[in-house]
Amino acid sequence: MKYDVIFFDMDDTLFDFGKSEQAALQKTFEAFGLSNGLADYRTSYREISKVLWGELEQGKLSITKLGSERFRRLFEKHGLSMDGTAFNHAYLENLSKEIYLMDGADTLFDSLPGQRSAIITNGFKHVQLPKIENSPLQNTFEAVIISEETGFQKPDRRIFDDAFSKLGLTDKASALMVGDSLTSDMQGGINYGIDTCWFNPDHKENTAGIAPTYEINHLTELIPIVK
Repeated sequence: MKYDVIFFDMDDTLFDFGKSEQAALQKTFEAFGLSNGLADYRTSYREISKVLWGELEQGKLSITKLGSERFRRLFEKHGLSMDGTAFNHAYLENLSKEIYLMDGADTLFDSLPGQRSAIITNGFKHVQLPKIENSPLQNTFEAVIISEETGFQKPDRRIFDDAFSKLGLTDKASALMVGDSLTSDMQGGINYGIDTCWFNPDHKENTAGIAPTYEINHLTELIPIVK
């Protein structure tokens, strides 16, 4: 194998976050008496969430604060008298149970027997771990590094320090970071000095001024790169 270890992002790289989010939001809105909540508020929610995740990457916001703040802002915007913290708790519980793999994820790992791999994710421990443990990828990863646990999030170099330490790595040329986010995954890998592979299934234009080592549009395209 070309790389000793491959680090993978989780959401929208190996797991289809869009499907999980939609299902979890629908169940949570229904539980809080808003049966049309997904249709009425999803666009606003995504706009608010995008801003907050950007602030998280910039180190301006903690992952814990992000959780309740996104719904507090959503309910405030639409004049709803609801508890953002309680809603967020229920949403994350639902999110941990909605598990959908990205196309090609299982084939990718079946085709790379013996390849060391690990997860580096900006997310919540009690969401990410159950999703992995209850998925077909449950025995795949040597380590799962979660921003909520480390206190640092991609693209911060310190989350990669933690990953290298956990896997006993010293040679940066031996690692590859694979993910869908240019500003989080690719910039994080570049900041740390390791090779990067941008997973771009929607063929988005790269306008960020960030230059990954590789670009793929389907997960199975990673196989010849690492072999």
